[in-house]
Amino acid sequence: MVWTSRPVRRLAGSIRAPGDKSCSHRALIFGGLAAGTSRFAGLLEGDDVIRTGRAMAALGAAVTNTGPGAWEVTGVGGAGLRSPKDVLDFGNSGTGSRLMMGVMAGFDLTAELCGDASLSSRPMNRVLNPLRQMGMQDTAGKEGRLPFALTGSSALNAICYKPPQASAQVKSAILLAGLNAVGTTTVLEARATRDHTERMLQGFGAKISFSARPGSGETEISIRGKQPLFALDAAIPGDPSSAAFLIAAGIVSPQGDVMVEGVMSNPTRSGFYDAANLMGAHLGAEERGEAAGERLIDLHSGYAGLTGIAVPERLVASMIDEFPILAVLAAFARGETRVTGADELRVKESDRIKAIVAMLRGNGVGVEETADGFVVEGCGGPVPGGGLVATHHDHRIAMSALVMGTAAQKPVSVDDVSMIDTSYPEFLGHMALLGADISEG
Repeated sequence: MVWTSRPVRRLAGSIRAPGDKSCSHRALIFGGLAAGTSRFAGLLEGDDVIRTGRAMAALGAAVTNTGPGAWEVTGVGGAGLRSPKDVLDFGNSGTGSRLMMGVMAGFDLTAELCGDASLSSRPMNRVLNPLRQMGMQDTAGKEGRLPFALTGSSALNAICYKPPQASAQVKSAILLAGLNAVGTTTVLEARATRDHTERMLQGFGAKISFSARPGSGETEISIRGKQPLFALDAAIPGDPSSAAFLIAAGIVSPQGDVMVEGVMSNPTRSGFYDAANLMGAHLGAEERGEAAGERLIDLHSGYAGLTGIAVPERLVASMIDEFPILAVLAAFARGETRVTGADELRVKESDRIKAIVAMLRGNGVGVEETADGFVVEGCGGPVPGGGLVATHHDHRIAMSALVMGTAAQKPVSVDDVSMIDTSYPEFLGHMALLGADISEG
């Protein structure tokens, strides 16, 4: 199922950003836990999110699609979650599976979890270990890979935990377990990660406290157990991670003029845009109001001659999903771009460091792999292209390679596009609206 992206002179147009995947997962989860019926507009209907909705339904919530992007969720409230009758299949979704492990840990239930080949290859111990400390039991093997069963407990113990790596998924899983634990659960963050769990839990009525730990530079995030959640109505903001592909396409296009509307502007998600501006992108932004407690902006990009940079490590956590498309910008830039402190990329849908290096190298770009990142020697203009990229069932590698092909010297192909539906089902259609020439074969 090879798809090929061919060079075009101009990408231009205005696209409404798809609903944010992180917020969509959390909306279905928190709505399923709350008392009453929540209504959501603009929910991302990618495969990852749909599987989270199915999991919540299997655990006792009522989850109903009422129109395009429109969903109603009637939560279990005080009745709590129940053991599902069937195996919970999370497909390719690392976010859905890890957050749901935290959710289920705090209830008297047993559930079997599985995923596709890619998800089953990803280690889960960084989530399982703190949940085990709290009292959850599981049948996972030494490396904590799916499939396995877990057994939760309504008598879960609260803990104070410092994740060894900055990870919003780990933080969120612990806080969600703490929501139904006995006592107050605290997560210590040395570097800020995306904060959608904290923001949305507060929107559903939970009380969360934040404090700076003196002398350490760490932030304490605490949640008291046995708090109820209450239904709400909310619009889902546009996804900055999905928007990054369209914005990057405008930057590398020789006559680029791309607008992406309604993008969430959150400092824990802005790293890609900050790095692109440091490289010389000169992105435009216009205020658009708010959705679900998040600031919205319209983003504009056009062709820019970029210069390589050493990506500041302070930006890494806020752009961890955007490194594949940043690597594409680096390939078109003049000079060297160096990424360090991004070792979490090793445990994404693929080993993203290896996948990024192979993507660029196979299209004539000089690149070096390091233990915690990579170094790109930019081409100072259009990359040679002409390669076939192995996606390793990683949607962000696939989309990045196809964006690269729109402005390369020769077409760029990928071995599969099916996994793009997990996060951005409209991607190929949106790229076509901008003028891209991407087709099967």
